[in-house]
This record gives sequence, C-alpha cells and structure tokens, in this order.
Amino acid sequence: MTEQPGATAPRAGGRSGRTKLTEEREQELYEAVLAELRERGYEALTMDAVAARSRSSKATLYRQWQSKARLVTSALRHTKRLSLDDVDTGSLSGDFREMCGRVGTEATDDTAVIHALSHACRNDPDLHLAVRQAIIDPEIEVLDRALRRAEERGELAPGNPAVEFVVHSIIGALIARPLMEGRYADPDFLRRFADTMIIPLLLPEPATAG
Repeated sequence: MTEQPGATAPRAGGRSGRTKLTEEREQELYEAVLAELRERGYEALTMDAVAARSRSSKATLYRQWQSKARLVTSALRHTKRLSLDDVDTGSLSGDFREMCGRVGTEATDDTAVIHALSHACRNDPDLHLAVRQAIIDPEIEVLDRALRRAEERGELAPGNPAVEFVVHSIIGALIARPLMEGRYADPDFLRRFADTMIIPLLLPEPATAG
C-alpha cells in the first residue's frame, strides 16, 4: 500500500504523531485527565470535559490518542509516582510504618482513581494493566523487597501464610475507609492498620510457657 502524502504512521501506544506535544504540555493534559477521572468517574468522563479543563481542543485529543480509553491509559502510565525505593529502616515494622506514611500522602488521589476505574477495568484489559502498572505493581515490588530483607535477617519466618494477603489487606483498607467512614486513608490510619492488623500476623509474639 502506498502511503498518502502528509500521512504519519501511528506511534506506539496509539498516538498519531501528527503534532508533537511538548513534555510539559503532555503532562498538563494527563493531569487534566486524572482530575476529571477522580471527579466524574470513568463512565462520565468525556473528551469535551478534558479539552475544556486543559484548554485544548477535542480534535487534538482524538488526533493524539484516538479514544478515551487510550487517553486514560496513557495518562496512568505517565503519572509521576511516589518513590518508595529508598525505604529500608532495618526492621520490617519500621519499613511498613515508613511506607504507610508515604502511601497515605497519596491515598486520596490513588483511591479515587481505583474507585473510578474499578468497573471499567473488568472489561478493558489494557486499562486494567495500566492501573496495575501505575498504582499497584510499584507498591508490590517494594513490599516484596521489604519482606525478603526481613526473611534474610531472620525476622520473618519463611513460608508465613500471611504474606500472601498483605497487599490485599492494604488495598482493602484504602478502599474500605472512604466507603465506611466517608474519608480517605491518611498516614496515621495506615500506620495504625499496619501495627494492629499486618505486623502481628507477620511477626507474631513468641508463645509464653504456662
């Protein structure tokens, strides 16, 4: 097939490449997408609303990303994440308290995104993967490293069955609090949750004789 004059092959990730956006402008658009997503939810989010919020044209959005799903997926994948890579306090309880404190500072935004996309993710594998890669997987990797260090120190018993459910418990706490109490999890809430619900299962006190 002969390419038409002036046509541009699509970029990887679904962007056409016809008009190159600056990195700063692209980030502004992504921030507008995520703000609309948190406020309206995925189903109610529209390209018109994103265009208005970002002071761009709907034509530009469609030219670059072709669909709402691709735009949201790209926004998630390009979101700047809170880094937990340097967390290493020398103890598992210390690591969890430090991680919970940092995650708590982002909990409002992250939980709102998870709520907004929970239904759509079940029907869109690409969207589900983007949520995993942007929000969930980075935290899982940090938790896994902390747990491995605890095993190497002899602090955590190998094969502890509670390890499998740590991530599920934390995500459950993040999602449940706004549903049950009408407010998002904060650093204090997550630290208390870790101290009372997670650490005792991972590091049980030795049984006393008698």
